[in-house]
Amino acid sequence: MTDILYWQALNRAMDAEMAADETVFTLGEDVGLYGGTYRVTEGLMAKYGEWRVRDTPISENSFTGLGIGAALTGLRPVVEIMTVNFALLAMDALVNMAAKIPFMSGGQFPLPLVVRMPGGVARQLGAQHSQRLEQMLMNVPGLRMVVPATPQDAYWQLRQAIRSDEPIIVLEHELLYFNKGPVDETAVAPAMHQALLRREGSALTCIAYSRMVTLAMEAADALAQEGIAMEVIDLRSLSPIDWQICQRSVEKTHRLLIVEEDCRFAGAGAEMVATLQERCFYLLDAPIQRVAGMDIPIPFNGAMEAASIPRSADIIAAARALTAAA
Repeated sequence: MTDILYWQALNRAMDAEMAADETVFTLGEDVGLYGGTYRVTEGLMAKYGEWRVRDTPISENSFTGLGIGAALTGLRPVVEIMTVNFALLAMDALVNMAAKIPFMSGGQFPLPLVVRMPGGVARQLGAQHSQRLEQMLMNVPGLRMVVPATPQDAYWQLRQAIRSDEPIIVLEHELLYFNKGPVDETAVAPAMHQALLRREGSALTCIAYSRMVTLAMEAADALAQEGIAMEVIDLRSLSPIDWQICQRSVEKTHRLLIVEEDCRFAGAGAEMVATLQERCFYLLDAPIQRVAGMDIPIPFNGAMEAASIPRSADIIAAARALTAAA
């Protein structure tokens, strides 16, 4: 086990799968000579050649469609879209082709396609480069989506996605790429879409995903100093969602807080509230609460940007309020 950066974990996963299977290749803007905008494909072109690490024109719908076609021939493409914001230009390929072909063919055509893309709010990239589109993508039947929050999960889930015969989106948060954490390349991975209990607690359950897991863990440390034991569940996947582990946690704590960076209105958290309210209504001692981003385009100004998305202090305040009526 070694401590490595999030992007390095993704790079090792790509390297391992490309070494093990000659049908695995990657394509996208700047994945080759430049080594990827966030260094995820660094060194792979020198090792595997430009046939398997292919720089493409700036045409997201075209090279995503190329990846779909390659998958239909039996190859295992890993498409990198430079940011989730640019996935809007590839929605025809993602929604009308990748998500539909296995279903419309009656399962005759598996589609072993991985689409990697960074997303979320980084640092002053402006509204058009700071979108959180997971709620749009998780609403497409036929697409799967994982949201690794740690280097270990980045390594595990990318390798699992490449081996899968389904179209899978690996959504990576831009502010996680230079987070460091332990990665054990020999450990047995949990199921790709299985949620994980990151911290045990008894006062309330906090469900989070992607970068919000990091903030939830920081908040849990602070709350523990006040005697509030917050349990933290890392979803790891948004399509499908592991409802069972969420329900088991609520059975223990009887209070639920959901944290997401996306906008509060019609976000991923709204679906979590709806489903867990149905499943856990008689288990809850208080209404489900949410911490989410503001319903506005992300401002460029640094202070306004920081104020528009959740912070650890917001999670702490929400947890205090939720447990105050205990």
